[in-house]
Amino acid sequence: MNNILVTGSKGQLGLELKSLESNFSNYTFFFTDKSKLNISNSEDVFAFILKNKITTIINCAAYTNVDKAEEELDLANEINHLAVENLAKIAKNRNIQLIHISTDYVFDGTSKTPYKEEAIPNPQNVYGATKLKGEEALQTVNPPNSVIIRTSWLYSIFGENFVKTILKLSEEKNNISVVSDQIGSPTNAHDLAKTILQIIPFLKSNRVELYHYANTGTCSWFQFAEEIIKLSKNKCEVVPVSSSTFNSKAKRPNFSLLNTGKIQEIFQLNIPHWKDSLKKCIEKLNK
Repeated sequence: MNNILVTGSKGQLGLELKSLESNFSNYTFFFTDKSKLNISNSEDVFAFILKNKITTIINCAAYTNVDKAEEELDLANEINHLAVENLAKIAKNRNIQLIHISTDYVFDGTSKTPYKEEAIPNPQNVYGATKLKGEEALQTVNPPNSVIIRTSWLYSIFGENFVKTILKLSEEKNNISVVSDQIGSPTNAHDLAKTILQIIPFLKSNRVELYHYANTGTCSWFQFAEEIIKLSKNKCEVVPVSSSTFNSKAKRPNFSLLNTGKIQEIFQLNIPHWKDSLKKCIEKLNK
């Protein structure tokens, strides 16, 4: 029996993992959030792991407010970096698998081709920098049978996200302005959650492996918004604008498309196109 601790279980990815619980009867899940388990506290985590005989940790906990992180560096660093280091040390001590979720924002966005795992990170904001520090801490501690999965533009039927925001705005307004000069790939958290649970039995390595996962295809935020409104059948015009139009506190990469060839090849995955996954998400939201 595989006893799986899911941290950050109230976030989009955590809730998608929870929705899949009944599909994976060979796993016993322990879903926690910051109110149930402080992952920055070594003693608390260690005691929880011993008590519940945890064999795998899926770390979905993250400080993800990109703009607010510019003001709350210490808090972002504690969650995205120090807590990850803490989990890594415990995972190594107890010989536990650790699956850690990271981000495309570790890159600077100057590439012209999709980022492979070996590309050199160069984060342009506090969020990206703290997530990179978390990756580096995990790789330094290096617990066996563990992975870092970088993903991008996550959305789902749960929580607050770009899809829900655009749906809401398109019901209220005749036109909305959306950035057209930032390129990537939207990722349905349901697809990522399913992949994580499928690959757990096959994580066999004496070190931390790094993978990229996003839905296939490419688009700008503007094109993403257009597709959302098209599928929703709302009557709202999307106006393309430059990112410089918005006075954002945090700089975002102009190009953060992830090359997912490695994870597809290693685990024989067939990753859906972002338009297909978006359609399924909106159909669920409409039910």
